[in-house]
Amino acid sequence: MTRANLLNDAVDVRPETLPHNDLGAFEETAASAPTPVPAATGRLPWAALLVMALMGFILIATETMPAGLLPQIAAGLNITEGTAGQFVSAYALGTVVATMPAVALTRGMRRKPVFVVGILGFLAANIITALSSDIVLSLGARFLGGAFSGLIWGMLAGYARRITAPEHAGRALAVASIGTPIGLAVGTPFGSWLGTTFDWRWSFGVLSLLTIITAILAATVVPDAAGQRAASRVPLIRVFAIPGVAVILAVIVAWMLAHNIVYTYIASYLRSAGLQLSVDLALVTFGVAALIGIGVTGAVIDSALRALVFVSIALFITAGVIFIVGHQSLIAVLIAIVLWGIAFGGAAAQLQTAISTASGENADVANSMLGVAFNLAIFAAGVTGAVLISSYDGLVLPAVMIGLALLALVIAFAGRRTAFPTGQ
Repeated sequence: MTRANLLNDAVDVRPETLPHNDLGAFEETAASAPTPVPAATGRLPWAALLVMALMGFILIATETMPAGLLPQIAAGLNITEGTAGQFVSAYALGTVVATMPAVALTRGMRRKPVFVVGILGFLAANIITALSSDIVLSLGARFLGGAFSGLIWGMLAGYARRITAPEHAGRALAVASIGTPIGLAVGTPFGSWLGTTFDWRWSFGVLSLLTIITAILAATVVPDAAGQRAASRVPLIRVFAIPGVAVILAVIVAWMLAHNIVYTYIASYLRSAGLQLSVDLALVTFGVAALIGIGVTGAVIDSALRALVFVSIALFITAGVIFIVGHQSLIAVLIAIVLWGIAFGGAAAQLQTAISTASGENADVANSMLGVAFNLAIFAAGVTGAVLISSYDGLVLPAVMIGLALLALVIAFAGRRTAFPTGQ
């Protein structure tokens, strides 16, 4: 990670650096300075970061799990599978619509109360989903769950950085992000198995229980931190205009679109390749490889962010090429899945670190934009992938993956000085 002077809690607050040299704003800044936390000693606040990772695990599992339970949900609610598929769409829509306004409204508040309230709101949405027998109420609950998910995702990056010493900010973000690959590797397949074996409501019930545990841990283990200073808050459009932010968002859309087109329709690709490889095994392999990727990212992100981003996208391209030229070989496809997983594992931490560094004290708002970009890519991948596999076989998916990843690499290289600077 670079330009440590841009880290959230390392901002210069001398009077002469404030707009119009406003001494009143300086006094407000001093009064609202973050309360010192144990991270100031240079140690990672492991317990707090792991609680954030657990919440990330729950969020990603809740978002993706319904895709593996569409027949069960449809039968349970007496609806079509197409209607049941709106469980995923409603959640993504809630994230897209509510994330930026929610983060903007709460960015000046202390972080711990916002975090806990966000968890409790998400819990309420999951409980309603588990108990509802009405499709309209269920979709409304999913929309609400997506909204609270967007709030939590939007604040987690800045929160993790605020409770961590600046020199370890990138590593802290990598730890807090580890719940995503674990959720993909374990949470989604387990939730699908649980819902298939017993009842789809059990899956949401277990996630609700984990959310209760996480809320208790968040209230007792995670230290508090101040919200963003009033003097440093800028309108959303000006955050978007901060050098590097738009570049990073463009990279996210292209890169994550490349990822989700293959991830969402991996069954179609495997079927077209004619391989004896189950979807469950492919996704578990991907998830384990993603853990390796986030481990590598956590080790070097604070000193080699630009290289990590470039290498990760290059691995995506390499995996796509192997998916095409080696589609008849089980070993080759497994190698491609491993490379793909390693590349994806650290992507969230890399992009969150980049956008947090570029946006400085406006990291929470910038990360809300990041969450919206991610979910737009998920939505677009679902639509684009469906169109592609209706006209071609699944082997077209890695070709699109290569093209989009190349676009992401070109954008990242062109904007590297502001979005992915080198040095510490």
